[in-house]
Amino acid sequence: MTALQGIKGGKFIVVGRVGMDLSPVGRTQTEHATDMFVAMGGSSANIAAGLVKLGLSADLVTCISDDAVGRYCLNQLDNYGVGRTYVRTIQGEERTSLAVYETRVEDHQSVIYRNNAADFQMSLQDVEGVDYSQFTALITAGTVFAAEPSRAAALRAFELAKAAGIPIIFDVDYRPYSWPSPEVAADVLSRAGAMSDVIIGNDEEFGFMAGSIDKGLAKARDLASTNAEIVVYKMGHKGAVTFAGGEEITTGIYPVEAVKPTGAGDSFLAGFMAGLADGRPMRDAILRGSACASIVVSQPGCAPAMPNTDQLEMFLLDHPGAT
Repeated sequence: MTALQGIKGGKFIVVGRVGMDLSPVGRTQTEHATDMFVAMGGSSANIAAGLVKLGLSADLVTCISDDAVGRYCLNQLDNYGVGRTYVRTIQGEERTSLAVYETRVEDHQSVIYRNNAADFQMSLQDVEGVDYSQFTALITAGTVFAAEPSRAAALRAFELAKAAGIPIIFDVDYRPYSWPSPEVAADVLSRAGAMSDVIIGNDEEFGFMAGSIDKGLAKARDLASTNAEIVVYKMGHKGAVTFAGGEEITTGIYPVEAVKPTGAGDSFLAGFMAGLADGRPMRDAILRGSACASIVVSQPGCAPAMPNTDQLEMFLLDHPGAT
């Protein structure tokens, strides 16, 4: 099936991590915190939660540690309505990821704990145990490729999704701290991009894949003309350029007073997918993704800040035009 057909089917298998986010209450710096706001985190889990909040179906494939943090993540997946049939609890010293980040934009600090991350233990058996015929599209973010055995497992999931005839949606999501070297990252992310039907990344990420940031837009355009049906080239406050159906669609953003810089990409992807699943024109779907991103950066937390359909519609009524 085509990418649009798969997305309109509305049943997503999402590959990648779930974790716990800790944020100092208010605009407090982490080193002065006395109270923390706790929420589910992890790019893939955030995307899955965003999809479900917008009326779609999402199941997660990952590994978690056999401890209180892992059990917290399972409870949160249940709370958001994300399927966890393919979430495996592992024994050993690997741990579910923790992220400590501040609800502040100026001098924002984030501390990510991903040494011996449990999600990197996702194996070939984990992805080969998925019944891809029950889903209409696969989504993942680039971090899943940063280490073995997760890297080989994710690439195998791509192969199995293709064999099942469902499209692959790939958020580049390059995070240097997760990778052994930039050279390995460039090679692996480029391989993943070549297998994908929908590719979403920012200007720096496409530039990284191309070898230079000034070549990023050309890289996005090239991917759209070769293997990908839809490519979204995000430019932060400058909006995005989307390549789809032979068109180049330029869109802006919805300005808001941001309280943090995190979660925007995950929410954008969920909103964009929901817009396409609803049969909306490409430009409208992109703008709905942009609206979701603005909503999330204007509130504490990531998964909790993801809007449901009513909240998204109310935001759009109050913000009639993107700049």
